[in-house]
Amino acid sequence: MVGAMGLPSQTVPLSPEQVAQLHRKLSDLRHNVNNHLALIVAALELIRRKPEMVDRMVSNLTEQPQKILEEIKKFSEELERSLKITHD
Repeated sequence: MVGAMGLPSQTVPLSPEQVAQLHRKLSDLRHNVNNHLALIVAALELIRRKPEMVDRMVSNLTEQPQKILEEIKKFSEELERSLKITHD
């Protein structure tokens, strides 16, 4: 049963397998976000050392925030689904 705010009104049981799956997905999220952030740092360092690379690195830099948002959204949706959280 779901309450007014979309949160379950009762305990949501998760099997050990479901917890393990969520843990893997959280681990994947951390890994992927760290990779995107590392690309940002690497591009900025390259630009600092070789300013002529700025045009080449701009597209790389501008893509990373959206990729991070997509990773967070994907995990959030899975977590909400597992915890039976709905959006009213």
